[in-house]
Amino acid sequence: MTITFLRRLGPPLLGGAVALSLTPAANATEELRIGFVAPTTGIFAQVGKDMVDGFQLYLDDVNSDFGGAKVKFIVEDEQGKPDTAVTRAKKLALQDKVHLLVGGLLASSGYALAPVSTAEKTVYVVPVSAADDLTQRDLAKYPYLVRTGWSSSQPSHPFGQWACDQGYKKIAAIGADYAFGYEVIGGFQRAFEACGGQIIQKIWPPIGTKDFGPYIPTIRQDADAIFTLMVGPMSLQFPKQLAASGNKKPVLGGGTSYDEFVLPSMGDEVIGHVSALQYSAALETPKNEAFVKKYRAKFGKVPSYYSETNYTSAQMIHEVIKNNKGNFPGAEEFVKQLAALKLDTIRGPVSIDDMRNPVQNIYIKKVEKKKMFGYDKEELWNTVIKTYPNVTQFGQFNKDEFLKTPVYSRDFPPCKFCN
Repeated sequence: MTITFLRRLGPPLLGGAVALSLTPAANATEELRIGFVAPTTGIFAQVGKDMVDGFQLYLDDVNSDFGGAKVKFIVEDEQGKPDTAVTRAKKLALQDKVHLLVGGLLASSGYALAPVSTAEKTVYVVPVSAADDLTQRDLAKYPYLVRTGWSSSQPSHPFGQWACDQGYKKIAAIGADYAFGYEVIGGFQRAFEACGGQIIQKIWPPIGTKDFGPYIPTIRQDADAIFTLMVGPMSLQFPKQLAASGNKKPVLGGGTSYDEFVLPSMGDEVIGHVSALQYSAALETPKNEAFVKKYRAKFGKVPSYYSETNYTSAQMIHEVIKNNKGNFPGAEEFVKQLAALKLDTIRGPVSIDDMRNPVQNIYIKKVEKKKMFGYDKEELWNTVIKTYPNVTQFGQFNKDEFLKTPVYSRDFPPCKFCN
């Protein structure tokens, strides 16, 4: 399914193609074609909607005028499937002749899309797909790729240290059985064990699991806490079933386990759960409060990280095009210029490191039920309880030594305290 966003009066039509009519600004020198790959159907459709809505909200804010260039925003449904993402990306590059590819949800989709970018010499801006090696060991393969979101293990490195600081000694981990799960849990394990903790168990339910009955009873009782990494509908089901099992242990989680795409649908069973990510809708800054209110008024929900990262990615793209007076400067020059940006974004200050991954704040967040931003109802919010500033994708570890070790996987780091 292709959705082409141009500006027009009135609400957008829903269906196979949506056209909004964007009037070019005065002296516009070029139409900027942005191909956006996101799951708009399937089990990740809500996440995909947040991705599209975040990017579209920025376009609306600037009347789709990027420094004089009219933006043509073409959305393709990748269904949360890497092979479909590749097919859609090739269509965007070859048929629509987009200047930029943006999007991809899963880490595995990122690993699949990056070679398309190289083959077609098309810029790939990565707001969500957090696959570590895209901006680490495999970077040289992808000269047209630049990340505007995060790498999977980036929040996990400070989070592992935080867990040590809370006095946790033994933690059992359970996470979705694919690259993203391995990298989030792997980063946490590396950091937690570096400061004296022990990961005593790793459990891998398949991505898309709905019934955790076979897994929850196997969680070791001698664990001080549970670390969870869930995605999509798994994020909603796991904590409900864990609470129903009678669990009393503290629960920590990767950012997607409690992100705002699912948090409003959760119940009181998640109060007190702690996670780490580069964004929280509860971030108490004037810029974020304004964003939350604007997004909620337009879309009827609190923005998720998927919303914010795509809004911010659009801001970054705009900045480069504006600096070139509405012209696309060419793929290599675009990547170079975006990687040189330093911006004060909704999530905080963001710059890009020499391997084209953001350097940014990582927030440790605790689920609380409270009122925020003048809303009259108590709701679940990811309250920021600690900020780690200027975190790189290598965290507290030496970059050169880090890159000599394998990418995080099911088997790395090895579970040396498991038995």
